[in-house]
Amino acid sequence: MPRSSSIPPTASARSSSSSTLARQIEQGAPADLFISANPEWMDYLAERGLIRADSRANLLGNGLVLVAPKDSGVGVEIAPGFDLLGALAGGRLAMGDPDHVPAGTYGKAALESLGVWRAVAPAVVRADNVRAALALVARGEAPLGIVYRSDAMADPNVRVVAVFPPDSHLPIIYPLAVTAESKHPGAAELALFLRSEAAALAFERYGFTMLE
Repeated sequence: MPRSSSIPPTASARSSSSSTLARQIEQGAPADLFISANPEWMDYLAERGLIRADSRANLLGNGLVLVAPKDSGVGVEIAPGFDLLGALAGGRLAMGDPDHVPAGTYGKAALESLGVWRAVAPAVVRADNVRAALALVARGEAPLGIVYRSDAMADPNVRVVAVFPPDSHLPIIYPLAVTAESKHPGAAELALFLRSEAAALAFERYGFTMLE
């Protein structure tokens, strides 16, 4: 995510799941901004007084897609009751751990709403974060994976096979907030910049949608 060069890398900038980052902040890891892939983890910090409530905003939206290795010829049409297990052809479905990773939570919800989760659950590889799931597909270790649209667009080694209907899962929202312990004078300014028109152009180029 774009950020001011004057603000040093902190826990909020690392490539980890939202749950991991939230718990790191709770345990005192230095962070100025937190952008979560799931509002529940922002709520988690808010309930503990670890973010500045007046700085919180819904920054971005995203979509959920089914991806395959770029050279794969697999074709899938997502619809109620679709044969995802058959499309795997004995392989595994890579996705974030539904119990801990927002992308996995959204993915499981989508599959449940489409009536296929129970059939495919035994074939799921539960990755520690969505990028790890994406990497399994990119390396050809999994024939299919469920990731965010933005992640799929960022990796030339995968292709989007199908897009999950937006109504098959809760809206994917990335809230942003300044942490309560931030002492950096530029943190609030950066938070405002990330909500600006200039930042929107960059975010949208990488598959996100601006919510405010």
